[in-house]
Amino acid sequence: MSDLAALLLEFYRDKLAMYLRHLTGARQVVQYDANNTYQYIVNRDDVQLTWIAKAIEELGGTVPENPALPADDGRKATDSRIFVDDAAESQAFVDRWRPRIETMSNARHAKMLRVILGEVLEQKRFFEQAAAGRVDLLGRRQLNLEPARGEVLPGRWIE
Repeated sequence: MSDLAALLLEFYRDKLAMYLRHLTGARQVVQYDANNTYQYIVNRDDVQLTWIAKAIEELGGTVPENPALPADDGRKATDSRIFVDDAAESQAFVDRWRPRIETMSNARHAKMLRVILGEVLEQKRFFEQAAAGRVDLLGRRQLNLEPARGEVLPGRWIE
């Protein structure tokens, strides 16, 4: 496997761990707006993993099977610590990868990873805002509408 494919595979594994963490957060955060934000983040993570997997495969590498969703780690759904922890992990991810990406000679793949880092920083901003109690994370409601009430279900209902 080439050095580039190995680097992309390492990035993929690191991003996959973040994705699994976000899936766990989406199961635990029940406030409607915050959960919608987690759903958005999980969707973007999925897209990013697809980009990286395609790049690895184009270089002749093999992407590992996605592991099972981790067991509940005991974080409470109402605890803003989930957001604080995910914000810190987002920044740590960027700090780990930005210097390595800047040394890459393949401009196409470096740009792809830079785009992903930009989206991770956007996720960090969402987490920080949620930790501060903001609910208008994905946009503002019309002035005459009441805030969302209730909670999301712990699992999706599928027939």
